[in-house]
Amino acid sequence: MQSFPRSHRPLIMGRRGAVGANHPMATQAGLDILRAGGNAIDASVAVSLALGVVEPMMSGLGGDGFYHVFMGGSGEAEVFNGTGAAPLAATPERFSGGIETVGKLSVSVPGSLAGIAAMHAAHGRLPWATLAEPAIALARGGFAATHNYCYFATENEARLAADARSARVFLGKELAGLVLQPDLARTLEEIAADGAESFYRGRLAARLAKGLQEAGSLITAADLAACRAEVQAPIGITYRGWEVRQSGPNSTGFTMLEMLKIVERFDLQSLSPAERVHVLVEAKKRAFLDRETYGADPHFATIPLDRLLSDAYADQLAAGIDMGRAADIPLEAAAAVGDTTYFCVVDGEGNAVSGIQSINSAFGSGVTAGDTGVLMNNRMAYWHLAPGHANRLQPGKRVRHTMNAPMVLKDGKLWGVLGTPGADNQVQVNLQVLTAMLDFGADPQTALELPRWTSSQPGQGANWPHDGDHALTIESDFGDDLLAELERRGHVLKRVGHLEGPCAMQAIRVMPNGVRMAGSDPRRDGWAGAY
Repeated sequence: MQSFPRSHRPLIMGRRGAVGANHPMATQAGLDILRAGGNAIDASVAVSLALGVVEPMMSGLGGDGFYHVFMGGSGEAEVFNGTGAAPLAATPERFSGGIETVGKLSVSVPGSLAGIAAMHAAHGRLPWATLAEPAIALARGGFAATHNYCYFATENEARLAADARSARVFLGKELAGLVLQPDLARTLEEIAADGAESFYRGRLAARLAKGLQEAGSLITAADLAACRAEVQAPIGITYRGWEVRQSGPNSTGFTMLEMLKIVERFDLQSLSPAERVHVLVEAKKRAFLDRETYGADPHFATIPLDRLLSDAYADQLAAGIDMGRAADIPLEAAAAVGDTTYFCVVDGEGNAVSGIQSINSAFGSGVTAGDTGVLMNNRMAYWHLAPGHANRLQPGKRVRHTMNAPMVLKDGKLWGVLGTPGADNQVQVNLQVLTAMLDFGADPQTALELPRWTSSQPGQGANWPHDGDHALTIESDFGDDLLAELERRGHVLKRVGHLEGPCAMQAIRVMPNGVRMAGSDPRRDGWAGAY
């Protein structure tokens, strides 16, 4: 096993359950539900709702999500796709001047609540109302603004200031100032009492639609009523004897699997550290070409996953990698940064959830829907307008999502769950952490704290107008010698400091003796817990 630098945080371990989430209060909510007799699905509902309160700049009832479930007893696996569609009034002609990326016209139908409700209906154990209690308490009693909260609120002051309700709730908070959300608390109480159905087709839906109409959004009551979660089978590959699973399209989790297939053609342990980074970056570039070509709502496009994830195709792409030179693979667009949140839960029975949810950019559209307290997404920013593009805007179609929810099995048993927010950076950071754990035996906390990179080739961008550069953003902890070697290969480096690279991962590893090892990325507010 390779030796690694000491991590900043301890590796958290327990045998009865583990939770990793991007805010300590959400992690605590999940652990409390597990201790109360809930399973991983119950805990995940509590974590999801709590994150929407304490990380309002990242996710919430106004956003979308994917929830990848594995049931330890039966081996049953499902992905609950909680992503909403473009409003019926959102035609390409309506946006002929360009996609709106903030404000009233940037809002897409929110699907996250439908996703967690469907997951709970299928596999939950505790009453739905019980699982909403932590989020209600946090919304009503408030949570303390963290350094990260203050940073994001300051950086996005203009979009929040444009909406009086949003400004009143989220702006003007200093470190440790309380963020109170009484309107959201009442909405969560209504959801607890009446179920998620009310959010889409009940009394709450009527209030939500009215608030959105008053704000000038394109979303109508009919759009909300049409929103339902889709239950999908996970997609997967084998990688050096492990089974790596992902959320399928309209998630672009297949891109991570394609990268792993390419990387598998190389003996990473025999390569120098610079060569390993080079191989992973070059695999990413090639897989993102296919993401741009095929990533779409599968109900509106044919996505050839069998070919993209085949050994023959991986052989072909790997053969095209020049070990001495970085490839220049230009397309029509480039990288974008989004703001999302990720969590994972494993209980004592081996049930697990890999969950990811988002309102897209920090604080989403900036629009709060009337008196509901629900801050809405700006997911419309992900659409393309070019005729013939796989992800071209169409009313009722779900947009291509960077969100993905990985999971790893070994010999049919749960081996680990992990994931991260970060838009285009998600799958490439997942790739780095997975190879650190699978190829080099790193524990979760060590793997999450290792220095990382993210590649920004033109054409990979998520948000409109899909422009950017060719930079390889890379943490300086890799060392001057390695960075110089990458530059000699033609990589254009954008150096950042210690732990200043993107993403905020969570990971849980299940050991053969039943111990759950949990790690949380120090790059944001995440925390891991186990018992």
